[in-house]
Amino acid sequence: MLRRTILAGLPGLLAAPALLPAAPARAAEAFPGRPVSIVVPFPPGGATDVMARTLADRMAPALGQPVMIDNKPGAQTVIGADAVARATADGHTLLMSSGTTLTLNPLLPDKLPYRFEDFAPIVLCSKLPFAIVVRDGLPRDLDGFIRLAKSQPGKLNYGSNGPTSFNNIAAIVAFEGLGIRLTEITYRGDAQQLTDLMAGTLDVIVVGGSSGLAAHRSGRGHIVAWTGDRRLAVTPDIPNVSEHGPDMVAQTWFGLLAPAKTPAGVVEKLNAAAQKGLENPALQERLLSEGQYVAGGTPEEFATFLRSEMDRWRPLVRRLTGAG
Repeated sequence: MLRRTILAGLPGLLAAPALLPAAPARAAEAFPGRPVSIVVPFPPGGATDVMARTLADRMAPALGQPVMIDNKPGAQTVIGADAVARATADGHTLLMSSGTTLTLNPLLPDKLPYRFEDFAPIVLCSKLPFAIVVRDGLPRDLDGFIRLAKSQPGKLNYGSNGPTSFNNIAAIVAFEGLGIRLTEITYRGDAQQLTDLMAGTLDVIVVGGSSGLAAHRSGRGHIVAWTGDRRLAVTPDIPNVSEHGPDMVAQTWFGLLAPAKTPAGVVEKLNAAAQKGLENPALQERLLSEGQYVAGGTPEEFATFLRSEMDRWRPLVRRLTGAG
């Protein structure tokens, strides 16, 4: 009887593959069927969180569903990223990644619970250059800062979030390119660096746009240069270190990704909604005030960018970790 039951079901099973191509199309048509969640692998209030919340507000009308933010910080963004990698691949759970998550972490010798291939790129949202900020009492222009640092190698110190953090990578690229040497002091994050810089106990910090601008606007810290590839409209008179050499561009990025195997039609819908949001003038103005450049583009262009970023930073990460 059991054998007859199995055999009787075989024609249906064998015919089933012919129906499969329609399934992704139906999934895309029905998407989104409920609110969409963007996982941010950082605490609220940081640059990644600002990017996610600003974009979510603009994506919701295009999708016809609320877009919620779910902060899952911890373990250098691994906790949040892994949660999305394991989520159902239907487009309702997304990741707002930074360069830490999918450029630097995969290059480290530590074993990750997720892989680069566990994600489907949707759109590159923005790029974030780093601000080189000096304490009050040091030269406020880049040339004067370079002269001072060269006159006393290693005497000035700078804050870092760890050897393989993106702000330290930006610092190394800038300082080596400028031919100066500073002493690294490791911190747990930007907040204490800002406090010590403003108190005059730390000479230099290399931090993301919003942190750097906060110090600069306070008058107790002064941005002498950025590490981006273009001048920021909010500080048009402040140069980039790349004006001293094109290889000194060092900036992190923010981008939206879904779990791998998310239907292509769903990814296309999410990309269209995100693109519409990124074109919003109010969003662009908000991000520029936070020191970010709006990006955009197709999922394919984002995938190419991700591969090129890993290729670019692999040699330096290997040097910093002693892996080669």
